[in-house]
Amino acid sequence: MLHPFSRKYSEKNDQELVKKALEGDRKALDSLIQVHQPFIYNVAWKMAHSPDDAADLTQETLIKVITKLSQFDFKSSFRTWLYRIVVNEFLQSKRRQREEIFSTLEEYGQTLDAVPNPELTQEEEIELAEASKEMQFRCLSGMLMCLSREQRLIYILGDTLGIDHNLGAEIFDTSPQNFRVKLHRARKDLYNFMENKCGLVNKRNPCRCPKKAKALMQQGALNPERMEFNQGFKAKIAGFVNQNHDNVRENLLDKHTFLYQGHPAKSNFDKETITDFILHDRELMKYLSVK
Repeated sequence: MLHPFSRKYSEKNDQELVKKALEGDRKALDSLIQVHQPFIYNVAWKMAHSPDDAADLTQETLIKVITKLSQFDFKSSFRTWLYRIVVNEFLQSKRRQREEIFSTLEEYGQTLDAVPNPELTQEEEIELAEASKEMQFRCLSGMLMCLSREQRLIYILGDTLGIDHNLGAEIFDTSPQNFRVKLHRARKDLYNFMENKCGLVNKRNPCRCPKKAKALMQQGALNPERMEFNQGFKAKIAGFVNQNHDNVRENLLDKHTFLYQGHPAKSNFDKETITDFILHDRELMKYLSVK
């Protein structure tokens, strides 16, 4: 899965697409969006804890990019210019409904502890395998939601998606040292919580995802027919990661990083969604030279 932070990314190709788009080439604009939409959406999904909110946030962000596209001066990196807009939009957009549910990691831990741990038979464990995955993905996503927006976004980009610290610093308009410090704090907060709560990180903690899944199904809070995270996508967040990048990782933190990289990722987008909406919006096209 090609993404805009892989080693195969071409700045030259993006700038050519921008030039053609500004001249009114709809296919060039479509191609430009297709390069960046999957990455933006999957970051938005992890930021918003909801696929529907992620789609809305992605659309709002891409509209903002298009309305500002003529301001790109071709003297700097288009990728950095674009993702500064993405970061600003993600940090400053209106609070989503799911964000109101989560507060601190401490309170989140209390909420998890309050969910019963019913006994399971071997047959039930097998039957609940997919629901248990949904519970795991939800739980990990919920932990992220307890971080501040900035912490959440820095962790998603810097650790889960493996963006180089220097590039991350450019996107956040800060120093590499400051980016590393903020990333370390987010890692530490998540790791400390998971070390005390999650059996996937610390084997001394009981693995309770199947039991929690059963309890939530009994309460009507988890419907195996309408899963939000475990949707059968073949792609994983790890597919976006720059393997062998030069970030220095702390071995202790790798376990929970890999858990987040194992989250499902949406890579294929129906044509008649965000791109189609944008390309057929006459008001938006006025910002370009589309006739």
